[in-house]
Amino acid sequence: MGKIFATIELINTRDIILSDVGQLPKKDIRKMEVNILVDSGAYNLAINETIKEQLGLPIIDEQIFQLANGQQEKYPIVGPIDLRFENRATTTRAVLLPGDAEPLLGQIPLEDMDVVLL
Repeated sequence: MGKIFATIELINTRDIILSDVGQLPKKDIRKMEVNILVDSGAYNLAINETIKEQLGLPIIDEQIFQLANGQQEKYPIVGPIDLRFENRATTTRAVLLPGDAEPLLGQIPLEDMDVVLL
């Protein structure tokens, strides 16, 4: 099976909340479209530092992950992030990958949006 990419919209959830209570104009909500690798071997959404900075996402936690090669690494967790794909949406946290690493869309947000890979 070849690689699957999807164009998704990522939105700073805190900005949405601030806008909903009148503390931030809708035009100032930070969001962006990303062409992302859909990775059924990953569990979470993973974004890079560039995306984190453009969306203004804070680090909210750290977590240890087991990589495909069996190694365990600690990564920061950022969020919350609203994720929109076609007519589907979810709110999630994301693993922060270093530098400009390729972002990944894993199983948890896919299942939450009820998206099936064919």
